[in-house]
Amino acid sequence: MSASDDPRRVHFQSPEYLVDRLDAIADLFDKDRTDLLVEAIREYIEDTADSETFQELVATKYYDDQLDFETVKQLVGAESAQRLRLLKGDLEDEPLDLAAPDDIDIYDGETATVDADDER
Repeated sequence: MSASDDPRRVHFQSPEYLVDRLDAIADLFDKDRTDLLVEAIREYIEDTADSETFQELVATKYYDDQLDFETVKQLVGAESAQRLRLLKGDLEDEPLDLAAPDDIDIYDGETATVDADDER
């Protein structure tokens, strides 16, 4: 078991009927309530992290500097986080200052011009 797998005690309020149902399910499967809660949380996190909506929200907040890289890594995994970091770097880069080519006629012949003030 790694350090990140070490148990941490948490305390939260839950409606009594949910705890009663959870206890009944735990008895039925001969499991501990904590094991069922951990399993349910793990499944919820995996389902949420796999959703496209969640991925887009994480990316948007990361690009807007509302999430740091380590948090993104926890939310979407190391590989996806690295992809987002590379894309963010590309988005933040200044465009290359390249001059237009002057030795090639890209239009190959006559060109038409349009006056933006003309109405149809």
